[in-house]
Amino acid sequence: MYNGFFYLRFEDTDPRLKKSALPFYDYIREDLSWLGCKWDAEFIQSDRLPIYYEYAEKILKNGNAYVCTCKREEFRRKVTAKKPCPCRNLTPEENLTRWKHMLDGTYGEGKAVMRIKTDLNHPNPAVRDWPAFRIINPKRNPHARVGGKYRVWPLYNFACGVDDHLMGVTHIIRGKEHLTNQKRQEFMYRHFGWKYPDAIHYGRLKMIGASLSKSKIVEGVRSGYFQGWDDPRLATFAALRRRGITPEAIRRMIIEVGPKTVDATISWDNVYALNRKIVDPVANRYFFVREPRKLTVRDVPQAFTVSIPLHPDHPERGFRRFEIRPEKGETSFWVSIDDVKALRTGRKIRFMELFNFEVVKVGKRLIEAVFHSKSYEEAKKFGAPLIHWIPVGTGIPCEVVMPDASKASGVAEDACKRLHLGDIVQFERFGFVRVDSVDEKLNAYFAHR
Repeated sequence: MYNGFFYLRFEDTDPRLKKSALPFYDYIREDLSWLGCKWDAEFIQSDRLPIYYEYAEKILKNGNAYVCTCKREEFRRKVTAKKPCPCRNLTPEENLTRWKHMLDGTYGEGKAVMRIKTDLNHPNPAVRDWPAFRIINPKRNPHARVGGKYRVWPLYNFACGVDDHLMGVTHIIRGKEHLTNQKRQEFMYRHFGWKYPDAIHYGRLKMIGASLSKSKIVEGVRSGYFQGWDDPRLATFAALRRRGITPEAIRRMIIEVGPKTVDATISWDNVYALNRKIVDPVANRYFFVREPRKLTVRDVPQAFTVSIPLHPDHPERGFRRFEIRPEKGETSFWVSIDDVKALRTGRKIRFMELFNFEVVKVGKRLIEAVFHSKSYEEAKKFGAPLIHWIPVGTGIPCEVVMPDASKASGVAEDACKRLHLGDIVQFERFGFVRVDSVDEKLNAYFAHR
């Protein structure tokens, strides 16, 4: 919109607590590409350690940072009392020597950190002399990409602060939990003589009925509770994509929420409503019979050839063709178990786009009926409900994975054999689904009604 640049930056400088894994880099790229986010350049922070070391030495030389060897509890007591620790008054030369000891292994993990000098009287203790670098044992915690090449790693505020400046970032848009980080980074920017970018902080995004916590999702995937990052119970982009939620729906939702400072709560219904507007005009219609039960109709007076449009508003897309050839006036259909519950002796029902029948007997394995009439007007006179159907002897086995990871099994009509991976279609009276595979069986993921 403003002819700016969009950079993809992997902030992977914590091989101990926030470990990265090689597949995650590609997962993120795939998600962004799916969303239509085209980045102008890509940076990976684990490749940029020499740059961060260079700026660490600069700020140590100008006396605005120091290497602290105090125990954490001791430092916390001092800074809480707004007093300097003994390390704060070391000369730049002494700090550079200590810095070399961090790099060469003289100091072990947890024995030294490099701190940025701020204001010890700052009202927020978290801003006072914040840590910029720490030591991580490379043998115990090798990095996913660079292995044990480095033992001194920058923390978020230093690495991102330096990168924002060097990359010419003009606008930082991030969660309001980073407000304190802005205060920290502003001190470092002043030490270097840099201008701080404009920053917009937005509230947390919560989703009713879904956890957006990365740590909880990782734990669930590792334990096997979730089948993967695209488990339908999750709200990850991979899961939404597999279920048939479109990137356009995600974009519209984010724009509607906007960068407000207050927390925003959305529900699945919000997502579904946006997605429905997008997929309804493009999704072709088909019959899917869940947990099929056999229904036999007697006294059918003739053969029927039925052409049903793939989409009611777009006949130019073509039709699905059904041929009903009764033998001795009898023909059988698969109907959904959901419709069987509504069938009772003497009730008149209409097969969608076909004919009307009257229920004679409802058995556990077979429903018996008799032909009643052809016209839809007749069905309306009797207030006959409409149900969908598939002729026995036709169709393809179908399994639909539901949002709770349960599976709905049944039969889909013959025309579904021509569907392809990624197609989003509507199973009439069931809901929108995304095709996951088509072979001897059609596998799909449920999106929403």
